[in-house]
Amino acid sequence: MPTVRDQAEEVLRALAGDHARLRDDQWTAIEALVVDRRRVLCVQRTGWGKSAVYFIATALLRRQQAGPTVIISPLLALMRNQVEAASRAGIRAYTINSANLQEWEDITAAVHAGAVDVLLISPERLNNPDFRDSVLPKLAGTTGLLVVDEAHCVSDWGHDFRPDYRRLRTFLAELAPDTPVLATTATANARVITDVAEQLNTTATAPAEGAREEGPASEGPGSDGPASEGGAAGRRAADPLVLRGPLDRESLRLAVLDLPSPAHRLGWLADHLAELPGSGIVYTLTVAAARETAEFLRARGFAVAEYTGQSEDADRRAAEADLLDNRVKALIATSALGMGFDKPDLGFVVHQGAPPSPIAYYQQVGRAGRAVRHAEVLLLPGAEDAAIWRYFASLAFPPEDQVRATLAALQPDRAQSTAVLETRVELRRARLELMLKVLDVDGAVRRVKGGWVTTGEPWRYDSARLARVAAARDDEQRAMIEYAATGDCRMDYLRRCLDDPESVPCGRCDNCAGAPFSASVSADALAAATAFLGRAGIEIPPRKLWPTGLAAVGVPLSGKIAPGEQAEPGRAVGRLSDLGWGARLRAALDGGGEPSDQLVDAVVAVLKQWSGSWAARPVAVVGIDSATRPELVRGLAERISTIGRLPLLGALSSAPGGYAAVNSAARVRDVHARLAVPAPLAARLPDLGGPVLLVDDLVDSGWTMALAARLLRLAGAPAVLPLALATTT
Repeated sequence: MPTVRDQAEEVLRALAGDHARLRDDQWTAIEALVVDRRRVLCVQRTGWGKSAVYFIATALLRRQQAGPTVIISPLLALMRNQVEAASRAGIRAYTINSANLQEWEDITAAVHAGAVDVLLISPERLNNPDFRDSVLPKLAGTTGLLVVDEAHCVSDWGHDFRPDYRRLRTFLAELAPDTPVLATTATANARVITDVAEQLNTTATAPAEGAREEGPASEGPGSDGPASEGGAAGRRAADPLVLRGPLDRESLRLAVLDLPSPAHRLGWLADHLAELPGSGIVYTLTVAAARETAEFLRARGFAVAEYTGQSEDADRRAAEADLLDNRVKALIATSALGMGFDKPDLGFVVHQGAPPSPIAYYQQVGRAGRAVRHAEVLLLPGAEDAAIWRYFASLAFPPEDQVRATLAALQPDRAQSTAVLETRVELRRARLELMLKVLDVDGAVRRVKGGWVTTGEPWRYDSARLARVAAARDDEQRAMIEYAATGDCRMDYLRRCLDDPESVPCGRCDNCAGAPFSASVSADALAAATAFLGRAGIEIPPRKLWPTGLAAVGVPLSGKIAPGEQAEPGRAVGRLSDLGWGARLRAALDGGGEPSDQLVDAVVAVLKQWSGSWAARPVAVVGIDSATRPELVRGLAERISTIGRLPLLGALSSAPGGYAAVNSAARVRDVHARLAVPAPLAARLPDLGGPVLLVDDLVDSGWTMALAARLLRLAGAPAVLPLALATTT
C-alpha cells in the first residue's frame, strides 16, 4: 500500500509533470497538515511551491473523506491562477468573488453537495452579511483544510495589512478542533511571523497557557515542538508549526540606477527596455505614472499594457493574458499587481520609484525569475518618492475624535449606509470604509444588510499601537532609502530586512558583481521624454450628480445636476501625481505666490489646445476667492485676462471658515454655505454673449468648481469653462 508520501508525490506529478519531486520541507508541511492535522505557518520565498503544498494536502484529505479546502485569497488574479492549477490535478476548484455574483448560489449548493474540493474566497467575503451569517457557519463546520494565502495581510506589521483578514479569527474559532490550517507568505519578518502565529492560535476553546512573547512556538523544517505531543488528537491548537526557509532568489540580479529626473527615467526605459530579458513588469507608485509611462513607451514603439486598481476587470484579465503569452514586452503596473500574478518565466521587474518598504519591494520583485535561470531587477528611485509615501501614509487610521464622531453617528437598531454616514463625518469614503472594517473587527460596529450599526460594546482607541505602527512605517521608509544607497550586497540587505537568519552576500547584484546596465540615456530618448512630460493639459470632467444624503446636512440638492446649472468639461495643467508636471505644480501650490512665467506659458498652451473643442470662445474671466493661495489665483486670472484680452469680471466671494476637503457631502455643504456671487459680478453676467472662464488653483473633489459654475449659471452666465492649475487625480 502506498505511503502518504508516495501518494503526495503522485499528486505532485499530476500538478507539475513527471519530473517533479517533493522537497523535504514541502513534505514536512504536508505531513503536518494531513497526518498530524496541525496549524502551520509557511514562510517561504516566491516560487518555493506553497500552492503545491495545499493542493496536495487537499487531494490527500479528500481521499480521507475530509470536507473541502477553503482558501482565503486576496486577489482575483491569484484565484484564477489557482483554479487553473488545481484542475490539472483533477481537483475541483471554484471561487466566490465580486466578479462572479451570478454563480454564488450554484457554487454554494455544490459545496453542500460535496462536489467542490477547493473553494477560494476573498477576505472581503468573510464580512459580507449574507455570506457571514448564512454560508460561513456551515462552511466552517465542514471545512477539511483552511488556507490563508498571503498571510502577512493579517498583521498590522505586514506591508499590505487588510482589516478583512482579521475576520479569520471568527472562522478559526468555528472550525472543528482537528481541522488543519495552513498560512502562507513569502514576505514576513520576525515581527509579522510572531503576529500571524499568534492569530493562528485562535480556537473555540481557551488557548494554552503562556503568552507568545518570545516568538513562534516552533520553527524550522522538521521542528517538532510541544504541539506534536500525542498526535492530532492530543495536540494543542495554540501551537502552530512555523516552517521558515531561506529567502534568497538565485535567479535574481538586483541593481539600482540613480537617474536625475522623471524624464531621464522614461528615457532610460525607452533606450534599454528591449535589452531586458523576455517580458516583465514595470512598477510605478501611482496610477497617473502608470498611464504616462505606458503611453510614452507605446509612442516609442513598445508593446505594453497598463494595469492599475482603476482598470476594469476585463482589461486586467486581458493584460494578464497578454503578458502570460508574451504578446507584450511589459505590464506597466501599480501595486495592484503585487500579489498573486504567476508567470514563471517573467524575465524582469523594473521599479519607477521605490515602494515604501524593503518588504514590499521584495514581494514585488519576487514575481520575476521563478522558472528561469536569470532575471533582472532594477530600481529607479525618484526624488518625489518620499512625497508619495507621505500621501499614502495620510490615509491611515483616523484620529480618535473622528472615530468617536463616527461611532456617535451610528445607531444600534437602524442601519446606515456608508454614503449616508459620509454626510455626517469628516472622512473620505475610502478612509471611512477602512475605519469601519477595523471597528467591525474590534467589535464596536457591525455590518448588516443596508449598512452599519453600532454594537454598544466598549471600545478603546489604541493610540500606543497606532503610534508603533506609524513608527515602524517610518523605519521601513528609511530602510528603503538606505537600500538604494547601500554599497553592500542588495539581496543580503533585503533578506536581513526580512530577518532571514541564513542571509549572506549574493554575489550577483550590482554591488557584488558590477552594474549590469549603464545609466546613460541617449539624447534622442531624453528629448522625447522631456517633450512628452512637458505636455500640459488634462480634462476636468464636470460633476453631473449631487452626493447622496445632502438633505441630512441641510443642503436642498439631490439627484442629477440640472443641465442649465452644470459646468462644461474643463482643463488643468496637470495632476499632482504626474511624472512631468507633478513636482512643478506641487511647488507652485506650496509657494502660493504669483504664478511663474513657466506656469503661465503652460496655461496658455492648455488654452490653445482646448480652444479647438470650444462651442464658443470665452468672453470673460472670473476667479474663485482663495483663502490659502489668493495671490496665485488672482495673479493667474489677471495674466489670462491680459494675454487673452478678456475682461476680468472679479471673483466669487468666499465667507471665512474654509472648506472641508474630507468627502463629497462635507465639501458640498461647506461650499454651498460660503461661496457667493458678489452683486457687481452678478450684474454683469446676464449681458455676456459667451462662456465665462472660471479660474482656480486646485481641483480635488470637483465640488467647488461645480457649485461655483452653478452659481454663475443661475446668475445669468451662458456657460462656464473651468480652468485650474492642478488636479489631485
